[in-house]
Amino acid sequence: MEYVGAGLMTVGLLFMVVAAVGMVRLPDVYTRAHAVALTDSLGAVFLLAGLAAQQGFSPNALRILVVLSLLYILNPVIAHATIRAARRSGLRPWTREKP
Repeated sequence: MEYVGAGLMTVGLLFMVVAAVGMVRLPDVYTRAHAVALTDSLGAVFLLAGLAAQQGFSPNALRILVVLSLLYILNPVIAHATIRAARRSGLRPWTREKP
């Protein structure tokens, strides 16, 4: 179980790195929120699943799985609320200007 947990956490960290690169490289809040919402959800799922696998069958693993399920449900809602707030405040999406 230890190697499975380490593998899952490694995959989760890779997704988190992709999310961090997306935050730095993408031009506006809409594309950043889209990239981070997708990769952050997957990264957190793999990280927490790896932690639960390392814990084995214990009450701590059950707590980790509850947090995982709540995070998986709430992360898209948070991303939607962020994008909606940006849109309502009048922030326009980035467009490539043609010369």
